[in-house]
Amino acid sequence: MMSVPFSGLAKGLAVTLRTMTKKTVTEQYPDVQPDLPPRTRGVIGLFEENCTVCMLCARECPDWCIYIDSHKETVPAAAPGGRERSRNVLDRFAIDFSLCMYCGICIEVCPFDALFWSPEFEYAETDIRELTHERDKLREWMWTVPAPPALDPHAEEPKEIAAARKTADKLAAAQAAEQAEQTAGQTDQTPDQEGDQ
Repeated sequence: MMSVPFSGLAKGLAVTLRTMTKKTVTEQYPDVQPDLPPRTRGVIGLFEENCTVCMLCARECPDWCIYIDSHKETVPAAAPGGRERSRNVLDRFAIDFSLCMYCGICIEVCPFDALFWSPEFEYAETDIRELTHERDKLREWMWTVPAPPALDPHAEEPKEIAAARKTADKLAAAQAAEQAEQTAGQTDQTPDQEGDQ
């Protein structure tokens, strides 16, 4: 069977004519920021205070793109006669995003919640060597991490929150009772003082 000449061109022009009058759906990216869903995974942020330099993230990374340097520091004894302790102090924490495949294994294995997904995604560089971001940049990204979603309203309240609420209720009740006693004491004294005058 022989094809009609220029039939492909005619079909293409028909599609163009059909869609030419419709509103465009393309967003001009730098001018219009995309509306990202909550908990978007962009880059990895570091909460440095939680990092104990356990090296789990660097060991488990399949791309070996996490670089950590540390030194040991001696901490004086907490009590007199106690023993000094040593602890690791973080000197360098860097992630090479030119190697990272964003699998999230480092975030999952961190037992101290020092690594989080940040929704930031605009970190393009002109040189591939500049994609190794140090802890200062990772800390900046940490502050863009959204708060975790609220618990299900019908879920059972966590025990810690229930205990804290119970303690707060007891404290509020004690303060209310104390204030009521003070108010009652003031009203008892008021008629006596009026009679004396």
